[in-house]
Amino acid sequence: MTSVASGLRWASSRWSFVEQEVAGLRQLVRPGAVCLDIGAEYGLYTWSLSALVGPSGQVHCVEPLPGPATWLRTTAAALGCDNVIVHRMALGERAHEGTMSLPRRRLLPVHGRAYLTEGASGPGPNVEFPVSRPVPTAVRTVDGLCRHMGLERVDFIKADVEGAEAAVLSGARRTLQEHRPVLLLEIEDRHLAKYDMKSRDLVDRLADLDYDMYRWREGGWERVAYVTDDCRNYLFSASSISLG
Repeated sequence: MTSVASGLRWASSRWSFVEQEVAGLRQLVRPGAVCLDIGAEYGLYTWSLSALVGPSGQVHCVEPLPGPATWLRTTAAALGCDNVIVHRMALGERAHEGTMSLPRRRLLPVHGRAYLTEGASGPGPNVEFPVSRPVPTAVRTVDGLCRHMGLERVDFIKADVEGAEAAVLSGARRTLQEHRPVLLLEIEDRHLAKYDMKSRDLVDRLADLDYDMYRWREGGWERVAYVTDDCRNYLFSASSISLG
């Protein structure tokens, strides 16, 4: 597992499909930490987090689509990642039975652009895909998942949910207040708009909870005040972090 994580860190500075923020996880996640990877898809962050938290930690991997969720379980078993727990569900503001919209391109599913239809006014930028299909999924909350799993700590949450980040945060009120986890969120106005949200609204909400915002630039976390078009992943921390 360590070799896989090292490979992902190396690739993050060389290949565009491996997000560069993977290289910055070592400054944020310690052995024994409890992490949530929300919208895990095929585990870009999961495997790095698994190596960082070690056998005494946990990575709760949340993925609502059946194909990627099955692949995550199979891969975790093959790699011996006993600290990875896969949950096939979506996380939102409240518990209910929902629907994911899964777009297709040339007959192939585009898992990374699937989104939860509840609360969305339309497909947003997914209008570029000529075909999509509905995928039923259970929707739960971060607070509910933590309570169900008996988690006494949550140290780090990564969420990539195609614009539904505000709903995830709404369902994580107790977790944010009690555990103060570091957050790594994908924030893009083009996806937020379909949920009638703006990046500024999301940043202000977290600022009200005393979270400071950072971005990964030139090998370190840099404090920033605004979301900009050249970056889509932002770190939020309730305590100071190393900037280098």
